[in-house]
Amino acid sequence: MFDELKDTIIDGNEQKAKALTAQFLNAGENPREILDKGLLAGMEVVGRRFKTYEMYLPEVLMSASAMKTAFNLLKPHFKKSEDIFLGKVVMATIEGDVHDIGKNIVSMMLECCGFEVIDLGVDVPVRKIIETCTEETADLIGISALLTTTMMALEGAVRMIRGETTGVKVMVGGAPLTHEFAEKIGADGFAPDALRAINMAKGLIGK
Repeated sequence: MFDELKDTIIDGNEQKAKALTAQFLNAGENPREILDKGLLAGMEVVGRRFKTYEMYLPEVLMSASAMKTAFNLLKPHFKKSEDIFLGKVVMATIEGDVHDIGKNIVSMMLECCGFEVIDLGVDVPVRKIIETCTEETADLIGISALLTTTMMALEGAVRMIRGETTGVKVMVGGAPLTHEFAEKIGADGFAPDALRAINMAKGLIGK
């Protein structure tokens, strides 16, 4: 039933995704099914194609934008039909690094899947991350580093977060990072792409 919406997300057709989502809502379809079988199913295909170089970053961004537009229509309906809140996540690019395309996609996907996301942007000091996490009582911190120079700052960041927070999980990501590096610096997980970031966030928070 939702195959056309799924294909529209894959194609990155924002206006059509919005129109189809509105059509399904007007027909009384369940918002959760629209999300799972239309939007997320489409992004799952996008993620697979991106990893196999069948799709490239500009196309992924178009798909993510189409998904966000469609999800914004769904949001109010979830409040009426079910609670999809999965937890609160603070996202930031580590201090000294101004790259944010990957972080922005992860933030968008997390929000579309039911997380409340507080995106602090780029070049963020660890102190600000910790203060925001404490003020917002966040469940998870996501930190990205896209440079080999700034990735080394993650170890100190994780250590500082551990020393000044209780119970919050730390997920890291970025092109130069690996699972082994994440384990070495004491992070709770490494997300190589947005789709795996969603599953990891759910697992770390316990949803």
